[in-house]
Amino acid sequence: MAGKDEATWRVGVLFSRSGVSGITETEHFLGTALAIEEINTAGGVLGRPIEPICYDPAGDNDAYRSYARRMLAEDGAEVIFGCSLSASRKSVLSTVERHNGLLWYPSIYEGFEYSENIIYTGATLNQNVFALADYLLQEHGPRIFLIGSDYIYPRESNRVMRDLVETKGGTIVGELYAPLDADDAAHVDMIAEIRHAAPDAVFSTVVGRGAERLYRAYAASGIDRRRCPIASLTLAEGQIRAIGPDLCSSHVLAASYFAALVGEENRRFVTAFQTRFGSERPTSMWSETAYAQVHLFARALAEAGTLDAERLGAAALRQRLAAPEGELAFDGETRHVWLTPGIGVARADGQFDVVWRARRPVRPDPYLAWSRFETNCLDEGMAA
Repeated sequence: MAGKDEATWRVGVLFSRSGVSGITETEHFLGTALAIEEINTAGGVLGRPIEPICYDPAGDNDAYRSYARRMLAEDGAEVIFGCSLSASRKSVLSTVERHNGLLWYPSIYEGFEYSENIIYTGATLNQNVFALADYLLQEHGPRIFLIGSDYIYPRESNRVMRDLVETKGGTIVGELYAPLDADDAAHVDMIAEIRHAAPDAVFSTVVGRGAERLYRAYAASGIDRRRCPIASLTLAEGQIRAIGPDLCSSHVLAASYFAALVGEENRRFVTAFQTRFGSERPTSMWSETAYAQVHLFARALAEAGTLDAERLGAAALRQRLAAPEGELAFDGETRHVWLTPGIGVARADGQFDVVWRARRPVRPDPYLAWSRFETNCLDEGMAA
């Protein structure tokens, strides 16, 4: 094993800046980089700077696993900030556990997982899908069409959306999946099925480059997006910029962060991000969560004084942070974060009108152990 430099805190950064999820994971990477730079500029943690060791797995799950092993076994890192798709997280899980590392995972996901070697900082399904189901049924109608990329996160998320819609009296009028990096033709075929079913709204868990192809094809189809939008948990500001804002207006996103949120912490974050990476690059749920989790890590490290997974993880669960998205705090039982759900409708300028936000942070329920499917989540919030 490489000797550790006691003058720095060595951490791994494992996000794909190319490949199928390159846009969103680049945002993860930039949020991580900005937070590390801010912490180091302020003097580091306990007088030592954070030293990032960065690899680009290019969307290949075997590369995630290989790089995670290299970071933990050869590069002297004990902490990794990384992974976005559930497939990549699953691919490194056994490696992180075997080497007793600590993975900080900033992505939304399907839940139903627990590891003493992972800190989960993204939203669970009760923090996004529940309110979105209510919004679609109330604002658009009872007939919902489900589409997704063909892997665990879309299938599990769509299963929960189906249960929610049917419990509340709605109907699922179709459900289709395409390979993760499906071509244009596959998405055109999907849209033909949607048009035939004539739903009131589409719930999409198509991700990565496939989502970019889907939204372009949907715009070209001529379907009225104001009447029948695509609603998702993933189509944020950065991907809208890549697709073309004029092609995405009226589509719906359920998330805990939007660049348009009002507040001093978010104003400072947006300014710092665009000063560092360019005024044309928007912040998003992907960059903000990655950014916030590094600051949570730094607070935990200052308390624990070590990168040891057990001691650092225990310290992390005691942290709170006034983040750009609002107050963050951990749920010690699940190792996930309390978050404030919101719903935004995309505008023609690439930003969102935040049309609903919960009144207070919502406890994570990654195992759907106590969440009530019949509850109207919108009643628990208020218009932004």
